[in-house]
Amino acid sequence: MPITLTINGHERRLSVEPWVTLLDLLREREDLTGSKKGCDHGQCGACTVLVDGRRMNSCLKLAVSLDGASITTIEGLAEGDRLDPLQQAFMDHDAFQCGYCTPGQICSAKGLLNEGRARTRDEVREMMSGNLCRCGAYTNIVDAVMQVLESRGQIKEAAE
Repeated sequence: MPITLTINGHERRLSVEPWVTLLDLLREREDLTGSKKGCDHGQCGACTVLVDGRRMNSCLKLAVSLDGASITTIEGLAEGDRLDPLQQAFMDHDAFQCGYCTPGQICSAKGLLNEGRARTRDEVREMMSGNLCRCGAYTNIVDAVMQVLESRGQIKEAAE
């Protein structure tokens, strides 16, 4: 089936089988391997990407259902050599250990920031709860997201 997707700012005209997930399309056909296949059931969040600015588990979405959508993966967040502020905050706070979940965590956090609803540490924790980290870097991940919220002046309360 023919579809058109804008992937990381580049329009792509593709022909895909109806059963191909967005994750498999990105990893196997577009060579964008930042998004990880963790559970392949939408339970871990390692495959999270942004679809029209909203976070989505790419393992659960069929590519053909997204015809005309704009997809942003971890590879598309930086602008040239300049990291997205969220990527920099993850580095500043060592918000990763093994790094397997990091692309999904960052894309989910970017979507969370786009939603504009999280203002406290507890809200960030709750709204990021669909992204699992086997290493347990949750505190540092929340610290990184809070840094970006603070830089935007979007924090309701600074303390836990």
